[in-house]
This record gives sequence, structure tokens and C-alpha cells, in this order.
Amino acid sequence: MSTFKKALVQLHIFVFLAGLTGPLGFLIKLNGLVLVFYRILLTVIILWILTLFRKNLQFYNLKTKLSLLGTGAIIALHWVCFYQSIKLANVSIALVCFSSTSLFSSLIEPLWKHAKIQWSEILIGALSLLGILFIFHFDTQFRTGIIVGLFSALFAAIFSIINKQFTNHIDVQTIQSYEMTGGLLFLLPFIVFLGFNTGFNPIGLVPTSMDWFWLAILAIACTVWSTHLMLSSLKHISAFTLNVTLNLEPVYGIILAFIFFKEQKQLGFSFYAGIICIIISVFIQMRRVVKQHRSTQIKIN
Repeated sequence: MSTFKKALVQLHIFVFLAGLTGPLGFLIKLNGLVLVFYRILLTVIILWILTLFRKNLQFYNLKTKLSLLGTGAIIALHWVCFYQSIKLANVSIALVCFSSTSLFSSLIEPLWKHAKIQWSEILIGALSLLGILFIFHFDTQFRTGIIVGLFSALFAAIFSIINKQFTNHIDVQTIQSYEMTGGLLFLLPFIVFLGFNTGFNPIGLVPTSMDWFWLAILAIACTVWSTHLMLSSLKHISAFTLNVTLNLEPVYGIILAFIFFKEQKQLGFSFYAGIICIIISVFIQMRRVVKQHRSTQIKIN
């Protein structure tokens, strides 16, 4: 298997695992902030244990470390908004909002790289946004959840673009370890403040036994392993391709939500019209990516 094809396989496994995070977030009976704190806490413990055993952590200057820690704070904000969107609306709505990441990416990435805007990418991203507007316009009961979900997508676009730069010169495990530590440090003051406000009442602040079970799956499979796959694939694909492919996350997550939570009973025609727009945008971009890769290979040969 070629390096490029391997990257695409890694990418799609990552997207499937990302699709599991929505249903798992629904099952965990904690608010978005507390849920993400425990998810990152477990992830940090696992990553640093792996680092101690492998002894392969790379050391960089203070500026690089602070950049990684800061990116972790952006990831934490993305997750908090994502899970809060689930609590305010439902799994399906939160996942569909996440698909606007590709539009944000098509606008932000050229500015970040000081490059020309790719209008074809904006049009593909706009197609995903059209799908969200279908849902936003007709399903008014979910509007607050949609707005929070769009912020989640914005933060996702920002950190994926930054991570693309990191993968060029920093190994994957080092990126994961520092970023998750940064996310934990960022959330810790909020958790302490929340604890003081509630008198450290364990209800809503401390996970139940079942919450710990789902959090363990979320940390091991959907964070440590999936993030490793995502960062590895970013070495060979663009941030925009990653974010467009991530539009398949709603498809996987929504299928699971339909099977286990019967959410199709809450959704109408506008939802399905929106999801069709999103699937079409993914199909168009994947065709573009494969075609561009083949053209590059022909020129090299």
C-alpha cells in the first residue's frame, strides 16, 4: 500500500472513531465542560504512561512547547462546544454542524499560509453550510445547539490547520502529549471555579461508574488512537482534505444515533435535505483529492 493510500485509510478510520464521540457524549451524563475535562485527564494519563515506556518524547524549545500547549486549549474549546451542542440539541444536530469545519478551513487556511483563496474549496465548503442552513431554518428548536456547534467547527478548523504545520517537523506522540496537557491545564481553572460554585457537590461533577466506562472508551479509542491516526495522515494530506472528509463523521454518528437513540423521530425533511448536501460535498472533494494525487504521480513518473 502506498503512503498516500495508507494516509487515506488512516483518515477514514479516524473519522469513523470520531463519529463514535457523539453517541458516547450522549451516554455520559455530564455537562460539556466536565465531560471534556475527564476525557482529557484520562487521555493525558495514558499518553504520558506510553511516553515513559517508549522513552521517545522529543524535546523542543519553549516557544514550540507553548505553541503545542496553546493548540491543546483550542482543542479543548472545540470539544466543550461540541458536547454542549449535543446537550442543547442532540447527537445528529451537533454532528451536522461539525461538517461546516471544511468551510471555515477553506477561508482560514489561505490566510494562515498567505496563499490565494481556493474558490473551488469555498464552494465545496459552502455546500456543507447549505445543508446546515436547511436544518437551522426549519428546525428552530435546535438553534442554540446549532450556534454552539458552529463554534465547535470553527475551533476544529483552526487547530487542524495549526496541527498540519506541526506534523512537518514534530513526531505524532509528542504533539499529542503536549496538546492534551495544554487542554487539561486550560480547563482546570474552570473546573475548580465550577466546583466552588456548586460546593463541590459530586452530582454532575463526579462521573458515575457507567460514565467512567464510557469515558475510558472515549479516551482510549476515540482520543489516543484516533488522534494518532489523524496526525499521521496529516503528514501526507492537506488540512482542508481532512476537514472535508470529517464531514462523514455526521453520517457515521447519525446512523448510530438512529439505531440506539431513535433520533430519526425528532428530525424532519430539512434534516435529510441537509445531510444529502453534506455527503455530496464529501464526494466531490474526495474525487478532487484522488485526481490531484494521480496527476502529481504522473508528473513525477
